[in-house]
Amino acid sequence: MTIKTEPNTVDVTLHIDEELSHGNLEDFRDVLLHENGVYAASFHDEKPHLMIIVYDPDVIASKIFVDLAIAHNIHAELIGL
Repeated sequence: MTIKTEPNTVDVTLHIDEELSHGNLEDFRDVLLHENGVYAASFHDEKPHLMIIVYDPDVIASKIFVDLAIAHNIHAELIGL
């Protein structure tokens, strides 16, 4: 018998300091989506500085999102409530 377990998912908001074009935001979102443990990443044109990332903290640490931004010459920080 196989026991299927659901992934542990949480979300975090990434604040992007620069004004990026819609295309650049899509490109960075795609970078995030290629990371193991990231299930969704979204932004809205009305609030382009905020990106919501849904991920499994057992698979990937949220600090990686900031590291990826830096690697793509984007200044960003995590926002916690």
